[in-house]
Amino acid sequence: MQKTFGQTNSPQDDGSNRDLNKFETELAKREGILEERERVLAEKLKTVDEKLETLEKTRKDLISKIEKSSGMSESEAQKVLLENVEKDLASEISKKVKEAEEEIKLQADEKSKEILAEAMLSGATNYVSEFTTSQVNLPDDEMKGRIIGKEGRNVRTFEQVTGVDVIMDDTPGMLIVSSFDPVRREIAKVSLERLIKDGRIQPQRIEEIVAETKADIEKLMFQAGEQLAHEVGVYNLPRELVEYLGRFKYRYSYGQNMLQHTLEETRIGIALAKELGANANVVRLGCLLHDIGKVVSEDEGTHVEKGVQLAKKFGMAPEVVACIAQHHEDEPFSSTESIVCYIADAISGARPGARREDVEGYINRISDIEKIAMSYEGVEKAFAVSAGREVRIIVYPEKISDETLPKLTHDIATQIAKEVMVPGQVKVTAIREVRAVDYSISS
Repeated sequence: MQKTFGQTNSPQDDGSNRDLNKFETELAKREGILEERERVLAEKLKTVDEKLETLEKTRKDLISKIEKSSGMSESEAQKVLLENVEKDLASEISKKVKEAEEEIKLQADEKSKEILAEAMLSGATNYVSEFTTSQVNLPDDEMKGRIIGKEGRNVRTFEQVTGVDVIMDDTPGMLIVSSFDPVRREIAKVSLERLIKDGRIQPQRIEEIVAETKADIEKLMFQAGEQLAHEVGVYNLPRELVEYLGRFKYRYSYGQNMLQHTLEETRIGIALAKELGANANVVRLGCLLHDIGKVVSEDEGTHVEKGVQLAKKFGMAPEVVACIAQHHEDEPFSSTESIVCYIADAISGARPGARREDVEGYINRISDIEKIAMSYEGVEKAFAVSAGREVRIIVYPEKISDETLPKLTHDIATQIAKEVMVPGQVKVTAIREVRAVDYSISS
């Protein structure tokens, strides 16, 4: 027999109903919030519309008043309104533009100072002075006689083989090796030290020692060139180029060692290129090779011309060749990279303590430039300025015409380039002035 039992809700059903009721309550609450937001938004939109209508009405009233007072049409009145608005805003716009320009200039100046300071800091190197003589210490004064040899044959052989002058004065325990070629001077100095240590000082032994020393110095120079290239991140250069770079070890320009100058300039150039977004690799090679022509003795021409020829010979990129050709402004700048190389060279060469020149050499160079200019007929006065990088000439107007003036400056510039050793180029400026003078005579 089947029994029927009454149905009752379980505890789980009661919990589900409570959650459902709670959810419905929350939903109704959120719906009320949304309705309230819609109402507020509708009121704001209505307020905006009313204001727009008020503005439009005001604009039409103004146009109507202008039309009535001046007899202009609606389009003409609108034009006048726009012009008035533009006038009102013009001063404000100009003020804002000026403020923006001043701010940009200030930021640019500060940024440029920061860039240059960072570049110079990263490129700072030790200073090495230039000397034209080297001192060799002797164990005793008797060694001087042995170096001179019978009837001076030892010292004559030494000077012929090395190409230097040996100076022996009354200073005890030393002698001086003198030469303007730093490589020859270093070979002679090291050779003398080895001969003194060896003790066998005679013409044949002198030739042997000098030959061995020359080979050793060449190895040292190659290692110096290789180290220079590696320190600035350049690898796999042709061996001949590395040998040229190694000559910088004993080469100086106005007291500044070329090896140190090139290292410093290249570091500065790379830092500037990275800051400016220029091609750092082009700047790297351009700075590294910019003065390579100074150690090329086989060709004729300025160090810029010789450097360009050498770079082309080894297949350097046109951008790198341009950096070499333009680093003294002999040609107009063709790229940002060329400008960066020029700036880096100027920073390294012009910083305090980087370069020096003996007063006598400076005076002689200035004097030679002025003498060349004064040697031409028609030149009244000549003044060399800017450390010999420019010469200003005053001519007699009755002897030199306007048509012949360009030829005169060209001839003087050509002769200076041939006869005077000046880094970079020399600017020749000729001045021809005509004056009319009269006198008043009282009766």
